[in-house]
Amino acid sequence: MLPRFFSYFESPVKLVETPDGGVAGWRLSWKSGGWQPANDLIDKVLFVGGDEIEEITRDQFVQRTEHDRGRYLRGDGPVFALYETVSAIEETLGRERRYPTPREQALISGIRRRTFVMFEEELQRAGDPGADPSIATSQA
Repeated sequence: MLPRFFSYFESPVKLVETPDGGVAGWRLSWKSGGWQPANDLIDKVLFVGGDEIEEITRDQFVQRTEHDRGRYLRGDGPVFALYETVSAIEETLGRERRYPTPREQALISGIRRRTFVMFEEELQRAGDPGADPSIATSQA
């Protein structure tokens, strides 16, 4: 059943159904925050496996994608302001040497779900064929 989500060498990968009923693989680009075709990984993540591959939930996929975008990308605008907010919370946790409270965890998760949708919508407008903002709002 698709879509399915994976971490491949700590990089978010998604497998989605194509319009003709096939499967397409997409891997997050740490340079652009967009999606690179990853059809070469389909068999590996589905059938071969290995220590570097982990199937993850939809929410884990959204959270890891936004963690990476917030860590590796720089820019201006509302999405990047929200990335800076999460970064500031995480820096405070590091300075205070503590884990986030349930409220802080919920705040970070909520911001990341929001930035995922915002970033994916911008990717769609730019013509990225792998973009899908509905991933963060779907319940499957």
